Amino acid sequence: MSNSPKIIYTITDEAPALATRSFLPIVKAFTASSNIEIETRDISLAARILAIFPDVLTEEQRVSDDLAFLGDLAKTPEANIIKLPNISASIPQLTAAIKELQAKGYAVPDYPEEATTDEEKDAKQRYDKIKGSAVNPVLREGNSDRRAPKAVKNYAKKNPHSMGAWSKDSKTHVATMSHGDFANNEQSVTLDKATTVKIQHTDNNGNVTVLKDNLNLLKGEI
Repeated sequence: MSNSPKIIYTITDEAPALATRSFLPIVKAFTASSNIEIETRDISLAARILAIFPDVLTEEQRVSDDLAFLGDLAKTPEANIIKLPNISASIPQLTAAIKELQAKGYAVPDYPEEATTDEEKDAKQRYDKIKGSAVNPVLREGNSDRRAPKAVKNYAKKNPHSMGAWSKDSKTHVATMSHGDFANNEQSVTLDKATTVKIQHTDNNGNVTVLKDNLNLLKGEI
């Protein structure tokens, strides 16, 4: 890195994109008088997909692996990274991003949920590295481990916190929507025995789509 201070500003794909994009010129304006360089690095899902498949892209389509770059940078004392919110990249989000890239002429392979050939296994292995919350563990380093130390756990077990008696004079208020939210249309239950359920969606026309079938639940599950 150069001797002048540098801040890395990440380009991501989480909503609201307008807020993350509009904040960049504000950062540049505030740092301009201090001789601080602002550099952008693209760690959006689309950029991460392109970065892991340079072998199937043309020279003009290839992009740098900015997540790997930031992962190395985060281990250095001079690292100064503004990490914006990014999507967790579930499989539906991953496959949607793949199809968008393919439609724009990028020859990235489909995500094979059931990989059988060597080519599919290779593609799946690459995709699995960037799906889910792939960004946070890389950039947060030690801060990504949120587990409580064993001594703290043991103390909490021996000295459980009591909620105490509820007072009618409490000024606590739980606000919910009048309709259309979880408090209105969802109900929690604790199963008294093991069972099998299914998840289905009913649209405005009454059409029912089964989203998940034969879902096994255990006794005591909420």
